[in-house]
Amino acid sequence: MSKQFAVIGNPIEHSRSPELHHRFAEKTGIDLEYKKRLAPLDGFENNVNEFFSQNGIGMNVTVPFKEQAFALCQQLTERAKIAKAVNTLWMKNGVLHGDNTDGQGLVDAIRALDWDLTNSQILIIGAGGATRGVIYPLVKAGAKKVVIANRTLARAEQLVSDLKNAVPEAELSACGLDKLEGQFDLIINATSASLSGDALILPENLKFNHAYEMAYGKPSSFLDQARARQIPISEGYGMLVGQAIEAFYIWNSVRPNLKDFL
Repeated sequence: MSKQFAVIGNPIEHSRSPELHHRFAEKTGIDLEYKKRLAPLDGFENNVNEFFSQNGIGMNVTVPFKEQAFALCQQLTERAKIAKAVNTLWMKNGVLHGDNTDGQGLVDAIRALDWDLTNSQILIIGAGGATRGVIYPLVKAGAKKVVIANRTLARAEQLVSDLKNAVPEAELSACGLDKLEGQFDLIINATSASLSGDALILPENLKFNHAYEMAYGKPSSFLDQARARQIPISEGYGMLVGQAIEAFYIWNSVRPNLKDFL
């Protein structure tokens, strides 16, 4: 019988996880079924319990349930504890385990582009859950300085205060979007601003060598501005594939090669 996996969210129709996991399975010779599960907003926990009671092995979690998944887990990885959100669930000896593979997915996507993170200086725009989830993996991968820029400065400052003890080897700081300046190896857009058409203006005195947009498949004013400066850019499809590969590895102990799926 095929191993059973699923992705749970609301909405869920747009999810590309089944397509990715079936491609990984084909490449690695693992027999699995991976389905989408639409959970009612007030029915997440019941849905998860039902899935695992029917011999489900692993489940990915997408919007808006990542914080609920975090609260549900009895055992969490270090990166999930720091992210305060879980996107990968599995049951082991009757104990629900949770991890957050988003940050590692981003790191692997950046490495697949051959952009070097060693001793890097990174600017992340946005201070929401997406940013919280990637700082620890970026620092573990070599980032030495991370600046979090946000429209509401207090949110960025709160995030720095929450995370600084988790990454003592790096310098974390916050700034308002109106104070963007300096020189960075990499700038990451973790906001939805460029998707809502709410243009994010990158000032001339902000210098950077690479630009990464976490969203994918949609026009991005952020990437347009980097392109105009002839900076190497990438949208977030590699991160999507990277986080899926990391989840696949947790469940199946086999790691497909990210570059095969880009």
